[in-house]
Amino acid sequence: MYKIFSSAIAKPISICCISLLFICLTGCKTNQGISHFTASGIPSDNTPWTHTQFDDEQEKFMFAIISDLWGGERPHIYDVALQQVNLLRPEFILSVGDLIDGGTEDINQLHKEWDRFDRRTEEAIAPFFRLGGNHDLTNMVMRKYWVDRYGQRYYHFIYKDVLFLILDSEDYDPVRMQEIYLARAEAIKVMDGPDPSKAVDMEYFKMQERRFGHIGKVQADYFSNVIMQYPKVKYTFLLMHKPVWMNENENGFAKIEATLRNRPYTVINGHYHTYSHTIRKKRDYIMLGTTGGGQNDQSDMAFDHFTLVTMTKEGPSIANIKMAGMLDKTGHIPMGGDTLCYQASLCKKDVSNH
Repeated sequence: MYKIFSSAIAKPISICCISLLFICLTGCKTNQGISHFTASGIPSDNTPWTHTQFDDEQEKFMFAIISDLWGGERPHIYDVALQQVNLLRPEFILSVGDLIDGGTEDINQLHKEWDRFDRRTEEAIAPFFRLGGNHDLTNMVMRKYWVDRYGQRYYHFIYKDVLFLILDSEDYDPVRMQEIYLARAEAIKVMDGPDPSKAVDMEYFKMQERRFGHIGKVQADYFSNVIMQYPKVKYTFLLMHKPVWMNENENGFAKIEATLRNRPYTVINGHYHTYSHTIRKKRDYIMLGTTGGGQNDQSDMAFDHFTLVTMTKEGPSIANIKMAGMLDKTGHIPMGGDTLCYQASLCKKDVSNH
């Protein structure tokens, strides 16, 4: 808004002066989009460019999202991804969990794994926002470790009038969490043994929590209150590890969805290591692939990537950047990444053709 009069100055201004001032101010506002553009010697009615309505709105911003490193992290992929993201200079980086191998109650091992992850993540230029997955929050020991080291398991923040909700999809009560942890540990022993196919018949693979996760009542109330506290934000993003929204019996997340029903939002999760896009409740629900995690070589949608979101006044513009095609100024993948495999299905085909 342009302020023409001040309460401290009440002197009459001639109609001519007011008219000139109005023309100047509205002209400045109209040309705001081309304020950084200068061209000399070009007739205004005959130009070699299409128009000068530059997409340079002040409120626009960009952020990146990395997906699962684990289970089965493949060496060097995540390190390459950080350098690729650095080339694009987003304002910040989000994650969808499974940042370490985890799955242990050994504090010394947790120290080593989180120290290693944090040391590698220091290479990111932009701020990095952690989110816990089932590898990161497998049991009560790991939950306490997370809280002691990083604070909140679930939280929210606002950036340029956009609300970000960071959910914990491993939000079980302590008894159920221990049951899931023990069943998972037994299944992993079989998966690491001589006949891993037998694991699918074990208790862990029959648990709904393994597939969908859970949002408890306290967490659901927290996010519902946050959403109601900020009724006029431009947009809302929800990030989580497991797709709790796929469980129609999940009351916690249903409450969060219901609170969001009258506003635009996008949901993003990981966990399945395969990319997919779903329209649900007329919104985008996006499941990411991997940023170093293990892949199914039978799936063409299992690939290493990161997601680049540009937030505009019309809403988010979402692009998925496959790591295999993201080159630096030398024409190569950073950090010697040309030698790595970023999509198991293609690497398998390449091998079979030789």
